[in-house]
Amino acid sequence: MASASNGDPALQTDAEFHGKGTTFIIQLPLKLFQEIHMAKKILFVDDDPNILSGLQRMLRPMRDDWEMRFAASGVDALEMMQVQPADLIVADMRMPGMNGAELLAEVNLRYPGTIRIVLSGHADSELIMKSVSVAHQFLSKPCDAETLKLVIRKAIDQRAMLEDDRLKNVISRMGSLPSVPALYKELMAELQKPDISIDQVARVISRDPGMTAKILQLANSAFFGLRRSVSDAADAVAYLGLDHIQHLFLAVHAFMQFEPLKSGTFSIEQLWDHCMGIAVLAKSVMERQCSDKRMVKDAFTAGLLHDIGKLLLATKLPEAYSEILKETREKGTPVIALEWEEFSATHAEVGAYLLGLWGLPDAVVEATAFHHNPQMDTRPSVLNALHIAHARSKPPTRQ
Repeated sequence: MASASNGDPALQTDAEFHGKGTTFIIQLPLKLFQEIHMAKKILFVDDDPNILSGLQRMLRPMRDDWEMRFAASGVDALEMMQVQPADLIVADMRMPGMNGAELLAEVNLRYPGTIRIVLSGHADSELIMKSVSVAHQFLSKPCDAETLKLVIRKAIDQRAMLEDDRLKNVISRMGSLPSVPALYKELMAELQKPDISIDQVARVISRDPGMTAKILQLANSAFFGLRRSVSDAADAVAYLGLDHIQHLFLAVHAFMQFEPLKSGTFSIEQLWDHCMGIAVLAKSVMERQCSDKRMVKDAFTAGLLHDIGKLLLATKLPEAYSEILKETREKGTPVIALEWEEFSATHAEVGAYLLGLWGLPDAVVEATAFHHNPQMDTRPSVLNALHIAHARSKPPTRQ
């Protein structure tokens, strides 16, 4: 599966990551390679002892891969994490004393790098809505073993994308991404109309990268019961319904508008113009390559979200990223080279890390991660469509 790379084998190794129909060979620092192969620490929290014992039985085959602990309350879970932090926590919502939303909020505050997953019943939908800013993914009870194992495995595997713990913590804390101010105001106006049009709401959301990512996070969670992955924002809006969209926007503030950086080096409007152009191009390329409507939708969404890592870095690490953009503008140094120098990762990996944590479709995550360096082949794929669109497009002037 992995082999020592050329160069000093004590410092770096090669690891294989498998996408849909494609294998990527990535050179990793030895420290990160070792971290990938260590047993992951998983903490399950539920006040029902029958649920906990059922999880223990169900997940017994994973004992060699995961170091599992089980807590009967939020307080117990925090005490366990104080002794040994977890890589991933799976929590019920409705628990006495400290409910799941409160527990995950506290974990987010104390241990931001921990991946946070909700496993709860459909009667807890109100609590679920309160946890959308602190939970990465949502699963519904009863959850079969294969689904639970797959979600945990994929979430844990995302950590291999990044070496920098600072980045992991920053990204894991992201409850939402800022929106283009004009689109944020347009959505607010639509949701406050007495005769709200779901088509108009979907039209606004599907044009904004931040809103699209958040809506797809929820629509792709097993909690909401959809048995297929969703990559189209309009489909996600129709599935979730206006009540959930209004609650997300007006009550739990799952969307927010972008605040310009003081340095003036980053323009969300220019980034949005670039991403929309790429989305339209990628969709057109895919339509010419195949007739699969799902892949066409994937291509548009991948185009819209492919540079979301830039938005994340500009929002959460503004000083460092402003310096990167300033040097790019003044000296012509490629952005990705400076990003790698500063973060040991580029905006591509950063964006893919967040989208993967949020459970977005594999094709969109893969295309986001590798859009600057795909391994091209003759078969139609979302990644190849995005790469072709990106090659034909001009980059945004400030980014």
